[in-house]
Amino acid sequence: MKRDREKKGVRAAGAAVEVLVAAGASLAVLFLYVLTLAPTVLYYSPETFDSAHLQVVAATLGIPSYTGYPTYAMLTHLFTYLPVGDVAYRVNLASAVYGALAVAVVYAAARVLGAGRLGAVAGALALGLSQTFWSQAVIAEVYTLHVLLAGLFLTALLVWRRDRQDRYLLLAAFLGGLAMTNHLTSLFLLPSAVLFVAVVDRSKLMDPWLLVRGAGFFGAGLLPYLYLPVRAEMSPPLVDAGPAGNPSTWAGLFDLVSGGEHKARIFAFGPAELPGRVAIYLEHLIQNLNPVLLALAALGLVLLFFRVRAALVLLGAVYAFNLAYALEYDIEDLEIYFIPTYLVLCLALAVAASAVIGWARAWSAYAAPVAALLVFGAVAAGAPAAYAAVDRSEDYRGREIVETVAEGTKPGSTVLYHGRSLHYMQIVEGRRQDIRLEDPFYTGEWVEEAGRNLERGPVYVLYPGATNARLYKEAGYELVPVEEEMLYEVVER
Repeated sequence: MKRDREKKGVRAAGAAVEVLVAAGASLAVLFLYVLTLAPTVLYYSPETFDSAHLQVVAATLGIPSYTGYPTYAMLTHLFTYLPVGDVAYRVNLASAVYGALAVAVVYAAARVLGAGRLGAVAGALALGLSQTFWSQAVIAEVYTLHVLLAGLFLTALLVWRRDRQDRYLLLAAFLGGLAMTNHLTSLFLLPSAVLFVAVVDRSKLMDPWLLVRGAGFFGAGLLPYLYLPVRAEMSPPLVDAGPAGNPSTWAGLFDLVSGGEHKARIFAFGPAELPGRVAIYLEHLIQNLNPVLLALAALGLVLLFFRVRAALVLLGAVYAFNLAYALEYDIEDLEIYFIPTYLVLCLALAVAASAVIGWARAWSAYAAPVAALLVFGAVAAGAPAAYAAVDRSEDYRGREIVETVAEGTKPGSTVLYHGRSLHYMQIVEGRRQDIRLEDPFYTGEWVEEAGRNLERGPVYVLYPGATNARLYKEAGYELVPVEEEMLYEVVER
């Protein structure tokens, strides 16, 4: 009896240490994320396409654009009640917290794979400090939550392989469904899981009762999708997917969730274009994981082949499915879709880093600390450049847009612009309700919209650009600056 109590005490102490180490890694990156966090409302740019839109959606429990993101909307809404910064800052902070939790989950997954504590920390920090992942942790976006849920899914499967308890398979089924309600590319986790289970214990795929329960847990994970039609019936702001994508109907719900018009961008490239796409991936890969880390990741994959081949099948399938999809997807912010491949490589990196430190320890007691320092030096080597590239702590452009329009436009005016920062001004902050907002971005009818709205009152255009400025001039209008290189009033000459 005493021996049993001692064993339980040792296990409890070990679990406590694991939690402390994971929390330490998580808090370290969270500190950096908060230091570089965007301080307020964001705006439309190549780096923040949907951020202002998501800030409005999270604040108002609205309907996100394709592909729905209901789990993100509901979870992130909770952050808007925090007593810190403005609402936009709190939504940005949610991404930082999701990213920090994802780092802790990577640590846990690496430990289940067999990595030692130092190796697992190295792998977790390698992902947390990678430039693209970090860039998503400082703005309102769905991708850090995407990695968090995918990491939890992988961890549940790896624990099942270790302990062979069906409850972990059911947990993975639930997490797989839940992950899909945050980002549809989580669909790639499912065939990867089937391959993994087939390699570990094929009989599980032939167990009818387990399959029925798994389907039930997977369905439970999908329940957040119900948020979309239910909330749509309440007429929230910014349901802008159009009639075909309005989730108040089954057809509209499917169109929204399946990606709508974005489906046409899938499988957009032929064989002749693939080498160029692969070159793009390699460029981003080196930017996120330096050659030393990539060498460790390659070594880790080799070690998994000999040690835990089933885990290699799981991680390899996740990597291959996500990379193939990204290479064939014609999207502006392509680099974000590479992040799941970095997750896989960082798990392999953790296994290799642990092995290298172990080999050094076996060779000499003095060599182990040196090896650990070299590993962590490689992990930290890219952090300064990543910090400089992603730092948005002084990015007040969105706030400047809001204040310029709020204070510089006449009553009852129309503002032509693309993005959601002004919707944030009206819907979240409740300011300048008298302004009419028009977005001619997709139609290209900037001049025509100005002409139609001038009959109602003053018209302004935000960031007209050289092309639109020329078109206004050719149509007989003059752009009078309210704020140079930002806001202009459209007047007839």
